[in-house]
Amino acid sequence: MPADTEQVAVRLAQQIEASGPISVAEYMRVANTAYYGRADPLGADGDFITAPEISQMFGELVGIWLSDIWLRHRPATCHYVELGPGRGTLAADALRTMKRFGWQPSVHFVENSPALRAKQLQAVPDATFHDHLDSLPTDAPFCVVANEFFDALPVRQMVATQAGWRERVVVRDGATGFAAVPGTSSADDLIPEQFRTAAIGSVYEICPDASSIMQQLSARLVKQGGVMLVIDYGYTQPALGNTLQAVQSHAYADPFNHPGKVDLTAHVDFFELSNCAKNSGLLTAGPSDQGAWLLGLGIAQRAQILAASNPDRAGDINAERNRLVAPDAMGTLFKVLAAYAQGWPQPEGFGL
Repeated sequence: MPADTEQVAVRLAQQIEASGPISVAEYMRVANTAYYGRADPLGADGDFITAPEISQMFGELVGIWLSDIWLRHRPATCHYVELGPGRGTLAADALRTMKRFGWQPSVHFVENSPALRAKQLQAVPDATFHDHLDSLPTDAPFCVVANEFFDALPVRQMVATQAGWRERVVVRDGATGFAAVPGTSSADDLIPEQFRTAAIGSVYEICPDASSIMQQLSARLVKQGGVMLVIDYGYTQPALGNTLQAVQSHAYADPFNHPGKVDLTAHVDFFELSNCAKNSGLLTAGPSDQGAWLLGLGIAQRAQILAASNPDRAGDINAERNRLVAPDAMGTLFKVLAAYAQGWPQPEGFGL
């Protein structure tokens, strides 16, 4: 993949001209590989901001949640594994908190972006990097964290047409743009029974990569023990809808313009992720709304403590807390799912 994002559109255009339309998933895969490989996209000067960058409270509470499980189970050793760790901010805050409880696990980051790896190494100097899940250690349980990881994986989109369900494909649109249109092959066999007769124009999404990753990690947790925490925006029951979106400079953009220059994401199917875990033999808790989960873990009390210690930032701290938990911010759109091995403690924060 060319590092120059101007070349991403050229490459995609040449591929389409030579071989015909490509799936939305392939378009998203190529675009996001280039996008995340070119630079750090996070922060006020980037394209978007994630929960760990909003407030240290987020990573601290993840650290408390993991420490509670560790203290109740006390494995001889345990690896901290994070998928797509951003700048390493969540891990740094969580690990600092875990150290207070006497726990210093080895750290493993699954990350392919050289730009982000550099930032992660600054935040967590002892981290070991992995290109794939296969190279993760096999000698001890995992504590896996995936925050805003699954939403960036490529989705296949099926659309209802007068001729039946068809997979959406990407074609050229003018000199520099692209567009998604219904393909020619039937996709009826990919549609759940309850959606087969949906209205013309309805869109149904699947994310094979997400299912595969969840199945691989679940198999490892069944064999090695441990727990996995997934936090992302998404839905908890099978649903119709086109959720593909692009973000650039903290504003929505056209997903089919400037591939490689915008962040492409889609809502996460937590129903599918939960089923993958259960079918592999794991137990699950949630999914729960992020706001309810954080409030259950004590974010309100932590905000009060931080505000008392930093009175000049009290207003900012309260605003950060609200952004993480309020229903009109991240509180209900973002979901939290835990999956854990048989014999491991039931996780806190899910109102069980």
